[in-house]
Amino acid sequence: MMANAREKAKIKGLMLGAAMGDCVHVAGVLNFLRLASAEGFRTEFLGAAKSPEEIAAAARERKADYVAVGYRLDPKAAENLFARLRASLKSQNVSPKLLFGGTPPVADAASRSGMFERVFSGKEDVDEVIAYLKGGRPEGKAVRYPDNLVDRILEKTPYPILRHHFGLPSVAATVDGIRQIALAQVLDVISLGPDQNFQESFFRPENMDRDQDGAGGVPIRSASDLQSLYAASRCGNYPLMRCYSGTQDVIRMAELLRDTIHNAWGAIPLFWYNVLDGRGPREVEQSIAESLMAIRWHAEQGIPVEVNESHHWSLRDAPDVVAVAAAYLAAYNAKKAGVRDYVSQYMLNTPPGTSASMDLGKMLAKDELIGSLVDDNFRVWRQVRAGLSSFPTDLGLAKGQLATSTLVGMNLRPHIVHVVGFCEGDHIANPEDVIESCRIARGVIRNCLDGMPDMTRDPKVQARKRELIRDAKVLLAGLAEIAGMLNKDGLPGDVNATEGAPAQYDPYTDPHVLAAAVKCGLFDAPHLAGNPAACGQVETAIVGGACLAVDPVSKKPIPETVRVEMALDKFRRMVDKMTGKMTA
Repeated sequence: MMANAREKAKIKGLMLGAAMGDCVHVAGVLNFLRLASAEGFRTEFLGAAKSPEEIAAAARERKADYVAVGYRLDPKAAENLFARLRASLKSQNVSPKLLFGGTPPVADAASRSGMFERVFSGKEDVDEVIAYLKGGRPEGKAVRYPDNLVDRILEKTPYPILRHHFGLPSVAATVDGIRQIALAQVLDVISLGPDQNFQESFFRPENMDRDQDGAGGVPIRSASDLQSLYAASRCGNYPLMRCYSGTQDVIRMAELLRDTIHNAWGAIPLFWYNVLDGRGPREVEQSIAESLMAIRWHAEQGIPVEVNESHHWSLRDAPDVVAVAAAYLAAYNAKKAGVRDYVSQYMLNTPPGTSASMDLGKMLAKDELIGSLVDDNFRVWRQVRAGLSSFPTDLGLAKGQLATSTLVGMNLRPHIVHVVGFCEGDHIANPEDVIESCRIARGVIRNCLDGMPDMTRDPKVQARKRELIRDAKVLLAGLAEIAGMLNKDGLPGDVNATEGAPAQYDPYTDPHVLAAAVKCGLFDAPHLAGNPAACGQVETAIVGGACLAVDPVSKKPIPETVRVEMALDKFRRMVDKMTGKMTA
């Protein structure tokens, strides 16, 4: 952080910009000046169709440190203009650093002139432009890419960094694909997609279902596999790499990922990766306890953490309020575990049928509740993504969906955009799909940062945000009610309380309380019906673009106060049964 600040201070100065000669194309120059301004330069636009003599005179008069000129017409004519600019600067006795932007043929002419410190042809990614503005790197000097999440984000601001999921059914194919993606320089974070055998049984190979090798991701079977995957990424723009947590042996898995792929951040659920979603044999209470251990481990290592939690509820058609409360609960537990840098993921378009306005209200509610936890020791980095189930099989329509969800997500001012391959409704993304998807997202992001209306100010969006915050607080208060009933009757529930200091007890971090909240339906989703570890009795419907709990008979929305009381009443009867106050 301090190094970045020193670097920015070193390169501050006055930068003039103009379209030269008869060229009236100023968009490129203006965009460049905007980026320069964001990096601490003082900028001034001279206008279109400025003669070399006018530019040189302005450079002398204003004592410019940099002059950025644009020209998109004839390369031969450009050579004449370059010669005049050189002569005019000499006659004015000024020598600012010269920068050029234009079409590739004209850019070639600019490079041959030897006048310009940097020449941009439009083929560069915005990362290159920002890297120059941050570090003043001359032509041909290698770009050094940050090797950790926070510095990568800060280096690229105001643009978000891009992440994409990638994993093919063989290690060799995935290695080749990672190298291709890295060389394309369109992606900042490659999120490894391993198969379930890896996540669940890497340390227990005898338990693997070999018929499922490569199903859903790359079949990683050794530390050397992971090292090969990471080595393949050491080219191009040197993308960071990360991977989801294991569904068993979570600490050993965390150590493995740290030591092999230098895991950019840990992705650990709170309620999931167990019998609830069928991704492991662990009971809910056990997996919550182990997840909290894994979060603490990452905090101790100084590794950022994402508790990939709330969207799992929405993927199972849970009421929006459950997802909002789960988002807060996830961040709360991360902070309590000592995490300093928290990645908060906001998955849009989930469940299907959610409208953009209701989606934004939902995500703003999550963000405001999580934001209440921010202090000097807890930073939040927003990550947005499209919902996987929102992508149609028609690839043309799917590209439109990717662009639209990226546009909506940019309203949340993300630090990270998790790009979902447009092809996911049809097939697993290959390297070409990943690269194209990232380019679509990058185009949308550029347009958004050039200026767009703020959708979050819509009164409907704000009303939905307030409603969800209110209802989430009602739901979360139910956890204290559950803890009170457990502790009153001498049932396990105060596992985090220290002897002689009951005031330190926190129901939000108690695995027994959290597991009980799922069992009684405080946290519930329709897709959990029939799961013995859950309630699975809530019914939901999309009403006005929002996912609401509804009465099974009338199909009318149920107020959250009523839904929570129904769940608590169910738990009271469960407690009475466990304590012998009620017969079976």
